[in-house]
Amino acid sequence: MKIMIAADIHGSALYCRQLCELFKDSGAQKLILLGDILYHGPRNALPQGYDPKKVCALLNPLKNSIICVRGNCDSEVDQMVLDFSVLSDSALLFLNGHTFFAAHGHLFTENRQPPLADGDILLYGHTHVPKFEKRDGHIFINPGSVSIPKENTPNSCIILEDDTVNHCDLYGHVYMENEII
Repeated sequence: MKIMIAADIHGSALYCRQLCELFKDSGAQKLILLGDILYHGPRNALPQGYDPKKVCALLNPLKNSIICVRGNCDSEVDQMVLDFSVLSDSALLFLNGHTFFAAHGHLFTENRQPPLADGDILLYGHTHVPKFEKRDGHIFINPGSVSIPKENTPNSCIILEDDTVNHCDLYGHVYMENEII
């Protein structure tokens, strides 16, 4: 199964459009969104192409393909305009024979872990910095940010296929590849 994982759209219709086009072109069956969908937050600069209404219009047609967790910038009012659930703090996913705990990253990170069994994988965003790290019997994965990347990283997402984790820019160019096994 092919899955796309993204975080921190922060209301940018420009980058959300690129993400949605890549999702369609990639052949991924699911789009996992790790929070901070519509609002840019008080600590972030306004992202290029900021237009939360257009972000809704881009994502809502994909509602049956989206699994989403709540970020620190997401609220109940966002649920009124999005046609998929955005208010769960976490999701437990069973993909390709692996257990993934998905969260935004403001409540759970590799330093504040949820209950994880050996071999479990923590997916999180929030830092806007891509990451793949195996440590203490777990794997910690961050796709970076769709719209406001930090530390000179590209606007990015992940395409997960089987056991391969590809960190991609929004044009699908892989800049970091890792294996879960």
